Amino acid sequence: MTTRPPGPFNGRHMTAILVAFFAVVIAVNVLMARFAISTFGGVVVENSYVASQHFNRWLDEAQSEKALGWNAALARGAGDRVAVTLAGLPAGAVPAVSAVARHPLGRLPDQALVFAPLGGGRFVSTTPLPAGRWRLRLDVRADGHVWRHEGDVL
Repeated sequence: MTTRPPGPFNGRHMTAILVAFFAVVIAVNVLMARFAISTFGGVVVENSYVASQHFNRWLDEAQSEKALGWNAALARGAGDRVAVTLAGLPAGAVPAVSAVARHPLGRLPDQALVFAPLGGGRFVSTTPLPAGRWRLRLDVRADGHVWRHEGDVL
């Protein structure tokens, strides 16, 4: 059995190595860019400078809302309507409840929801919410206070 001795390393070998290296780098970059584009569907804030000007006020509002001690439980009820149960509100308070439902990936348009009271701190949306996962931004107004809450509805 005779084996041929290996030939010298030449320009063709170097060219093949460089082309293979850059092909792998470009393929990985394209793959990662595609994953990044397909998983992030929206804008966090429209204008980051304007948002920065309101940031301290938002922190103060969040602190005063937390001090109220209110709480909300969100669920999908019959007929795909959203059910909200509020707890911790002062006795006799008549809250006005509204919300905006946002699709987490931004693929479906936002849905404005208005809630009708059922009594005992329970509310149900007047319109159904399309199937899927939604991020609900709840707005509760009672006794001169505003309380906001975010939660997921599946």
